[in-house]
Amino acid sequence: MTTTAPRLGPAVTRLLLVVAALLGTLLATAGPASAHAALTGSDPQDGAVVATAPKDVNLTFSEQVAMGTDSIRVLDPSGKRVDTGEIRDMCSGSIVRYGVELLPGLPDGTYTVAWQTVSADSHPVSGAFTFSVGAPSTTTVALPEQSAGGGVVGALYGIARYLSYAGFVVLVGGGAFVLACWPRGAGVRPVQKLVVRGWLTLTGATLAMLLLRSPYTGSGKLADVFDLAGLQSVLATKTGAALSSRMLLLGAAALFVAVLFGAYARRTDEKEHKDLTFGLALGGTVVAAGIAGTWALAEHASTGLQPGIAMPVDILHLLAVAVWLGGLTTLLVALYRDPSVERSAVERYSKLAFGSVVVLVVTGIYQSWRQVGTWSAMTDTRYGQLLLVKIGLVAVLVGIAWVSRRWVRRLGDAGGTETTGTAGTAGASEPSEAADVSEPSEAAAPEDSTDSEGSERSEGSEGSGAEGSEGSEGSEGSGAEVDDARSAQLARQRAAVATARRKRERDADPERAGLRRSVLTEAAVAVVLLAVTTVLTSTEPARTEEEAGRLKASSGSSAVPNRPIDVRMPFDTGGVDGKGTVQLTLSPGRTGANALHIYVLRPNGRALDVPEVKVAFTLKEKQIGPLPVLPDRIQTGHWTATGVQLPMAGEWQMQITVRTSDIDQITIDKNVKIG
Repeated sequence: MTTTAPRLGPAVTRLLLVVAALLGTLLATAGPASAHAALTGSDPQDGAVVATAPKDVNLTFSEQVAMGTDSIRVLDPSGKRVDTGEIRDMCSGSIVRYGVELLPGLPDGTYTVAWQTVSADSHPVSGAFTFSVGAPSTTTVALPEQSAGGGVVGALYGIARYLSYAGFVVLVGGGAFVLACWPRGAGVRPVQKLVVRGWLTLTGATLAMLLLRSPYTGSGKLADVFDLAGLQSVLATKTGAALSSRMLLLGAAALFVAVLFGAYARRTDEKEHKDLTFGLALGGTVVAAGIAGTWALAEHASTGLQPGIAMPVDILHLLAVAVWLGGLTTLLVALYRDPSVERSAVERYSKLAFGSVVVLVVTGIYQSWRQVGTWSAMTDTRYGQLLLVKIGLVAVLVGIAWVSRRWVRRLGDAGGTETTGTAGTAGASEPSEAADVSEPSEAAAPEDSTDSEGSERSEGSEGSGAEGSEGSEGSEGSGAEVDDARSAQLARQRAAVATARRKRERDADPERAGLRRSVLTEAAVAVVLLAVTTVLTSTEPARTEEEAGRLKASSGSSAVPNRPIDVRMPFDTGGVDGKGTVQLTLSPGRTGANALHIYVLRPNGRALDVPEVKVAFTLKEKQIGPLPVLPDRIQTGHWTATGVQLPMAGEWQMQITVRTSDIDQITIDKNVKIG
């Protein structure tokens, strides 16, 4: 016989609404995932104007990335692709650099470089920039408005990520709670449904991520979910291998759940029960660690500092979260759907949760050091800010858990060594439904007086049906129908009486009611905590963001060795036609003789004719210079000099003086690395 779940009170409803609002706000502001890898430099640089068309375009990243045939595309001003499509791997040591060759004989104009790839921690990255040959020009190429990992596909993928974490937490935490804290719970129907739904959620979310992976990292089109070629390419990646491995492990998890709620729940022999408990605990731990390892294999733990240590630590961290929050969810279900849950089970979970929190704190400290690095990054980066929010939520959860422990102690003080409220001792099994149905209490009778009267009327109808049955065979069929309707009505009445009795018994214990409210609050905060964790795992770590920023800043003042140096600097002399931009190219950009080209442009990009341009080079470290260079005017806005000698490698200061009239001139400088 099934019973109706007790309704949640107004306070609980308000709490759930607040949690839903917080969760919706968090997920709505999450946006596309920031990736672990970042573009730190390019050759040519963004916005550079080079004298002649380069033979290739090179991109430098902060960490390893996965490149495909279309990862780098170079488009001319009309939008036509002008690269060969052959990606060259120029990685060396800690330098991650890829390039693509350009077609020969490219005309002057502005070219667009669009790139898209996947970082080592599975998150897609993309971007675009322009450079010009000869002089800037108009272009019909529109830069992509949507970054990789965004749009509808990105939102669906983010939801699947959250559901996968939630399913894992409920599956692992629910199984651990039954085995370690409440073996009788293996036979409780609501607990069985909770753990099975956790398995179904994790399986469905994993399958969705596997299908969405190709458009998530590529086209961004939802229709490409059914592209078998894209799915095949995904399976060949590290993330695809992790997701497919998770699907296989979920098959073993299904067997674990079947044994836990089948043979284990029915086992009565004490020795056999202990042996089966040990086997389930060992096998369940191995499967749970394997599933957790699929996250560690494909995300932040697998890249960056100390991956050999970070991956096992990440697995422990995920298992601790699952045991704590998943056990909390199972306890909440038990308190609401099975009021006779033993106090000893609550105490055992309290100890298990305490151990999980200790593991969570220790592994969290290591992960924070590894991913953040500096105190300033905690407040100056998105990752650090989210981490502070997570730490605050964990602190709130620990505080609420402390309140829950007080309710557990009061539960014991109020009812003896092991109490279950007014229902009886904790060691007793759940009151049978037959007893509840056949022996409704008098106290419940007034509440169900309407049903009782209806029952009496049904009994009267039964008599009438019986008399009618003696009259004719036709009325005999009507009497049978009345009997069936009466039986169904009586069953509903008795079920309602039994439910009302259990609800009164549950609510009559204030200590148990206080524990339920406290655990419900913990679960509500845990939902938001899980959302923060999901966003955190898809956000670029603070340490990487800061290092990428430093590399990008340094690359702005330097060039790739033995490659032309392209510099663009604005100026303002203050006079008429005093504003513009100086674009300088130093080729080949190394020690010895170099050729120098200078372009002076108006703000609108047209050539600006100026009376004089001078350049000087100074190597302050070696106290060399300034070495003056007087370029010759070739045409309007174009000056050049040959044989510019730079005798030593190092960071040279390049000073450019632009005179726009007899009295208006300005000197600007830029540091460049030579050799």
